[in-house]
Amino acid sequence: MTTDNEHQHTPAPETARVAVVTGGSRGIGRAVSRKLAEDGLAVVVNYARDAAAADETVAAITEAGGRAIAVQADVAEEKEVAALFDRAEAEFGGVDVVVNAAGRMTLSPVADLDLAALDAMYRTNVRGTFVVAQQAARRVRTGGSFVGFSTSVVGTQFPSYGAYAASKGAVEAMTLILARELRGRDVTVNTVAPGPTATDLFLTGKSPEQIDRLARTPPLERLGTPDDIAAVVAFLGSPAGHWVNGQILRANGGMV
Repeated sequence: MTTDNEHQHTPAPETARVAVVTGGSRGIGRAVSRKLAEDGLAVVVNYARDAAAADETVAAITEAGGRAIAVQADVAEEKEVAALFDRAEAEFGGVDVVVNAAGRMTLSPVADLDLAALDAMYRTNVRGTFVVAQQAARRVRTGGSFVGFSTSVVGTQFPSYGAYAASKGAVEAMTLILARELRGRDVTVNTVAPGPTATDLFLTGKSPEQIDRLARTPPLERLGTPDDIAAVVAFLGSPAGHWVNGQILRANGGMV
């Protein structure tokens, strides 16, 4: 399957809802893409570099009877993100749900942090969120939703997460502001803040003992799964969740 402008697709019904999921090819983003497709949305799976993973996600959706395409874009590049939304509109007729799951995480004590890594993380997590949110604010149709991503570490304050938590704190700070700016549009804006979730990004570099300790931290005594988070995102993007607006949802099994 290709990921260029030659994607083939079946024209969507005019009433179909359409989602754009950044970082939609792996981890939580992949679970979100698949869940939204299961719920009947056509999905534009955005990826930054890993075309093969995006193809796998699209294949899983289409083999299950859903509709999806993969589109490459760097979320921090305004022209690329505008082209991503152009593609969604050209393929499926519009955009109703935007999920900004693209993110980058570098862990380090503040004293030792490589500032180049800080700049790269902020470029994706802060600038990228603003760029995607800007396009969403301009283009999402009436009744639609924007869902950003934070982290429960903004609340738990674990050592070595200072720069990452600060980047996600910026996402939380803009959430209610953007919701208020969209007054009269009937478009919701919320942010999901997962706790420890069993993704490759989370598990890499951690010992079995560290993973076990983190898994026991929530009262539910397990790690979250990508599907746990995807269900929350799907609710926020659905008509059933439309009265929730301007909120930070800590999807973490009961961590502080």
